[in-house]
Amino acid sequence: MGRVKIPYYVVVKGRGYWRPTASMRARGFKLVRCGPDGPAAWKIASDWAARWERVRIGLDPAPGAAPRPTDPDAIFALRQWPAGSLGEAFGRYRRTEEWKRKAPVTRQEWDRVWTRIEPLLGDVAPSTVSLEDMSSLRAWVEETVSLREAHRVIKVWRALWKAAAALKYCERDEDPSLGVRNSAAKGRTLTWTEGEAVRLVKAAWRAGNAGLAAALAVMWDSQLSPGDVRALTRGQLDEVLAGGLILTERAKTGKRVGATLSKRTARLVRAYVDQLGAELLEDVVVFRTRGHSSGDGRPWAPRPYTKDKFAEDFREIRAVVFGAQEERQMRDFRRSGAREAIAGKAEPAHLAHAMGNTLHTSAALFETYAPAHITSLEEVAKARQAGRQKLRGSEERTKPKSVNRRPS
Repeated sequence: MGRVKIPYYVVVKGRGYWRPTASMRARGFKLVRCGPDGPAAWKIASDWAARWERVRIGLDPAPGAAPRPTDPDAIFALRQWPAGSLGEAFGRYRRTEEWKRKAPVTRQEWDRVWTRIEPLLGDVAPSTVSLEDMSSLRAWVEETVSLREAHRVIKVWRALWKAAAALKYCERDEDPSLGVRNSAAKGRTLTWTEGEAVRLVKAAWRAGNAGLAAALAVMWDSQLSPGDVRALTRGQLDEVLAGGLILTERAKTGKRVGATLSKRTARLVRAYVDQLGAELLEDVVVFRTRGHSSGDGRPWAPRPYTKDKFAEDFREIRAVVFGAQEERQMRDFRRSGAREAIAGKAEPAHLAHAMGNTLHTSAALFETYAPAHITSLEEVAKARQAGRQKLRGSEERTKPKSVNRRPS
């Protein structure tokens, strides 16, 4: 029988063994009996050698090591930071109740931004960071990622600086990023029409993706974000189908929001729930993937939508209806609904309350959700004409009357 070269594989009296070294045994690896020397034994030894290689280069934990934590806060707590550093300040802040009160999506945003900040500034004292450092950081992120991400980095940095100042790591008013002009990328302006939304819903239903169809219909009526719609439970939908409101909390801000459904959407949701074939509990998420039960591959039952799968299924239907070149997204449904509401004379404060944001007080949000379009421009022109007539009448009443004098 031929000889093979497998790391740590030995043959004793015709039987193969995978024999780790003393240092490998200290990390949890043990002697493996592979059986009679031959292809089967070689396969076992090769698998163990590959497993050791992954542990050696840090891709997998050692067998004797404690399981790696998956919670981001627990992972961050394992890092050792220099005393007085920004990383130490951030670690302390993460252990406070203020951090825990942040919405999950906000904490995820901070964690992503930290991966940009940490390599350059994580191990230095905040008070030693200069304007040049912040300007270079923002320029680097804008060049390597995007303008939107660069704006977000400075935004999170300023909030982190305030937290560090509260923990006495720096002075609140000495933030070097205040000298950086943090211009933001222009907001999206793309919108859908009701007819286009109906075409998407019908195409999804006909393609056998009833969960996506019902979710899109609810999203159009309610102006909820894709993430908020994905999280809706059977109890919440039962309430609105009985004539009530969808009451939920926005995942991004934690604010309470409500919504109603049209009769057409209510019928669609009822039909979707009825065809699930199982009685869902009140706290179970409703909108699910289509599943897979026949053909090639392993079958699986419908499961709650994840963020990525929701977007993937939407892109598939969007391409079927509007072509592969179409760029509008599900989140543009919210902007489309806001445009309709404003064109219908809805008060900005009422619209902001329904959407769970501060659209009525934030110029940036108002521009995002209510971009200038032909309807609003026509209304402004009409308002100016009406105002012009009022001003003319007022000027006529206040104009001093001329006195006709007879010549002497």
